[in-house]
Amino acid sequence: MRNWMSLQADFGNFQYRRNVYLFALKMSFLAVILSGVIMALTIPPLGFFGLLPVTLAHAIGFGAIFSWLVGGTVSGMLSLAAGFALHELTLSRAEFEKLSRTDTLSGLLNRRAFTEALETTEGNASLVIFDVDRFKAINDRFGHACGDAVITAVSAMLTSAFDEMSVVARLGGEEFGVIVSGEPLEARMERIEGVQARIASGAIIAEGHHIRITVSGGVADLAAGRNKQAVYASADRALYLAKALGRNRVVHEREGLHHAWHGLDAKSRESESDNVMQAYGI
Repeated sequence: MRNWMSLQADFGNFQYRRNVYLFALKMSFLAVILSGVIMALTIPPLGFFGLLPVTLAHAIGFGAIFSWLVGGTVSGMLSLAAGFALHELTLSRAEFEKLSRTDTLSGLLNRRAFTEALETTEGNASLVIFDVDRFKAINDRFGHACGDAVITAVSAMLTSAFDEMSVVARLGGEEFGVIVSGEPLEARMERIEGVQARIASGAIIAEGHHIRITVSGGVADLAAGRNKQAVYASADRALYLAKALGRNRVVHEREGLHHAWHGLDAKSRESESDNVMQAYGI
């Protein structure tokens, strides 16, 4: 009995109001059943010794009526009150859990939640770490309010670019993480590079300023049996390489430094770096 009542009081059952009413109904029936058991054990002996003021049949009838009217009603009301208290507690706990896993500025998952998602991701997927290029220069030139607007805008663009099978999070500062699943590697890279290009092609309007930004990205692949920390470290190294190559690009972990660097001639490297700097008036 105790275990059954504990089972009914599981917090997960009280997320919806209908479960509160169902809980109260169950408790009412339980109170009536217990009352019936008590009457069955006490009324016949009292009748046998002639201690009942009415006949045995009348005593049983009155007992049954009062167990339903009094025991069932009182138990139902108390259970309803307790159920609604648990309902509010469940919602509060769910909200607290959500806040503990959400970045307040961007509305995305935070690093803790992203790490948990990464640990449970199996199969064909890629981890990409995006970083807003020269973010400190944006804060220094336009102010921290504009910097916050950039973070919010990038968060919205990442959310819209990746479907529900992907996980998008703000890892801290101007750094974002995305777990891209459900597509072949070529399609994943095309989507990731498309996001990077789309961010570079537009401007963010904040505090009366038109702020042009770029992002760099590092990509590493998740595979069965591969250590998640190793994947994260590999994506981070690829991001570092993207920064070293002039920013505003996505680099996959398979690209070696020598191959990636010599894919650009000296003139294109210089102009790429100048374009990024001019975008922020540096």
